[in-house]
Amino acid sequence: MTRWLFKSEVSTWSWDQQVAKGEVGEEWDGVRNYQARNHMRSMKVGDLGFFYHSQKDKEIVGIIEVCAKAHPDSTTDDDRWECVDIKAVRPLPHPVTLQMCKDDPRLADMVLVNNTRLSVQPVTDEEWQIVLELAGDQG
Repeated sequence: MTRWLFKSEVSTWSWDQQVAKGEVGEEWDGVRNYQARNHMRSMKVGDLGFFYHSQKDKEIVGIIEVCAKAHPDSTTDDDRWECVDIKAVRPLPHPVTLQMCKDDPRLADMVLVNNTRLSVQPVTDEEWQIVLELAGDQG
């Protein structure tokens, strides 16, 4: 299983809004970056990801699951853009901030640490476990 990180500004789409969508989930729409789109094209239903609040808080707050494979983004007529649907799995016991990731030498190669602008990014299995550890998540 591949792991991911999805970034969203709280004012645009928050963790609470994602949770409110329940099992149905929601399109991860509006992505207009080819690299992020290509990551979504490679996702499989059941892949897990971190939900990251960007801009002000800059913290990983929860775990999501891909619940629909890549399909045309409903927010545009441009067929170049696709998205997946995601649903909330659970919040993290304690948010993991960008600064915590930057301060942990084990995460020095994490995409989030090195390319904070990419809205959808891969997370290695090792990085996944370290972030869960930092969050106090035993799951």
